[in-house]
Amino acid sequence: MTLFALLHGGMHDGSSWDRVTPELRARGYDVVSPDLPVDDEDAGAEDWARIAIDAIDAAVGANERQVIVVGHSIAGLCVPVVAARRAIREMVFVAGLIPVIGHSFAEHLSQNPGAVTFPAPSSTGEGPFGLTFEAVREGFYHDVEESLAREAFTRLRGQAFTILTERCPISKWPDASARFIVMRDDRAVNPAWSRQMAMRCPRGMVIEMDGGHSPFFARPRHLGVLLTAIESVEA
Repeated sequence: MTLFALLHGGMHDGSSWDRVTPELRARGYDVVSPDLPVDDEDAGAEDWARIAIDAIDAAVGANERQVIVVGHSIAGLCVPVVAARRAIREMVFVAGLIPVIGHSFAEHLSQNPGAVTFPAPSSTGEGPFGLTFEAVREGFYHDVEESLAREAFTRLRGQAFTILTERCPISKWPDASARFIVMRDDRAVNPAWSRQMAMRCPRGMVIEMDGGHSPFFARPRHLGVLLTAIESVEA
């Protein structure tokens, strides 16, 4: 049986996947969704990957099982690290950042400023970095039902930038196949940039999906069906 390891994005936690997990389990899959150390300045992609691998190993035990690692947004920077450190079947990037071998993602952003749009901080906001609900909803949750978006906003955590400023810790792209779910209406990660970067990756395939940056909130059933379809196709 295939195991899905669902890795949340920046400022969020593993509960982001709570609406997708039942969709996968109802179809017979096992799921882990660990909390990553997004707010730890000492933690880089290797540390994020180690937490993911520990969760995978705890679920798999001594059994040999296929593993699909799914990373949302900034967690995309650690997905290839997981694949480089542990045997997995596939990498899936959901509105994901894609690391650049030999460089930091911050360096890449300096040359590609339109790749990512961060919500603008404010001196009056109640979220991390003074972010307001309105700014976060515009960037992350514009197609999410308002009460759910507000609940998600209250759960936001601080965000360290080590994973963005450190040099990518792997020296070559992993052998596992990669699927890039590009959100057509994403206001945080530029869909055009995602398509362009995905085409550079060995064994990569772009899959388009309607909606904004947070499909696990806005379209959990659709995302669950799509992940199931990815699993059913021979890698």
